[in-house]
Amino acid sequence: MKLPLIKHIDNFVEANDADFIEEAAMVLEHISEFSQLSDEELDVIGELISNFYGALEVDKMKREGVSQKEALSTFMGRVMGSIDK
Repeated sequence: MKLPLIKHIDNFVEANDADFIEEAAMVLEHISEFSQLSDEELDVIGELISNFYGALEVDKMKREGVSQKEALSTFMGRVMGSIDK
């Protein structure tokens, strides 16, 4: 996951709608099931999906009243905490 990319996607959500990101993630998930993709292509798709869902989590926190900066920090803290376990 890349925090600057998550922030960029979150800015898109703010200017448009989260539905675009949810639907894009669904399309990428469907594409990932195509049997002729290389491992490298699957890695890229997986990274994009992770960033999309990360941005949706940040958006959810912002809708609950948290600033973008704090939401990004909290989200990355959770990610790092889950990696450490």
